[in-house]
Parts: sequence; structure tokens; C-alpha cells
Amino acid sequence: MDFDTNCIFCKIANKVIPSTIIYEDEDVLAFLDVNPVTYGHTLVIPKKHYESFLSCPKDVLHKAFDLAQRIGQVQIKQLGAKGVNILTNCFEAAGQSIPHFHIHVIPRYEANDGFKLEMKELKNVNLPVLAAELKESLNK
Repeated sequence: MDFDTNCIFCKIANKVIPSTIIYEDEDVLAFLDVNPVTYGHTLVIPKKHYESFLSCPKDVLHKAFDLAQRIGQVQIKQLGAKGVNILTNCFEAAGQSIPHFHIHVIPRYEANDGFKLEMKELKNVNLPVLAAELKESLNK
């Protein structure tokens, strides 16, 4: 599906809803997030509708991540960011709130800026058993 009439990002890509665009070509679009978590928080989307990172074709995926990398470099050079989070979520359980593949490019100015990604250690995991299960599936 190229365009989902119920998708806010499809509407942005097709100029039905206005946005503050910082980059656009035939395949991808980058615009400032209307609800930024830091100054310069940018979203990169494919213009065609793909539900998540997992369903996006590799050529479009590569183009989107190339653009995200370039935006992160500019955020450091031009905005004075000290670091950048580049992330995407797949499905609601992982925090994806809009089912259209998108990449957050979030400039970070200090460690305690209010935005936090926290990873907690999972105890008692049998790593060899888990690795065997994953390897078997990857090799199919």
C-alpha cells in the first residue's frame, strides 16, 4: 500500500497535513517532530506506507537511515548537540504509536536533559539455549 488514508504520516508525506520539512526527495521525508523531546527532534519517514522497520524494503530502509545519519551529523555540527539517539520502534509493545515506519533523530545536549532510554538487566537467561533458538530461525 502506498498511501493509508488513516495514517497521519501518509498525510504529512502527501502534504494533506502541514509539517516543518527539513529534507525531501522522491522516497523519504524528514520533518521536525511537533512534540519534540529535545530541541531539533526530527522524524524521518518513507513517503510510501510501510507499517514498521520490519516491513520496509531494504532500499528504502537504507535511504531512510542514511538520511537519519546525515541529520544526526548536522545536529551535532549546527545545533551543538553532544550526542544523538537514532531509534525506531516496531509495534505498540515496543512503543510505536503511529503504524508507519519512522526514525527518531533526537539530539542530546546533556546527559540529564529529561529524555531517558533505560535498559534493565534481565536475570537468569540461558544464553546458549536462546542463541541456539535464534540461530536456527535465522538459518532457515
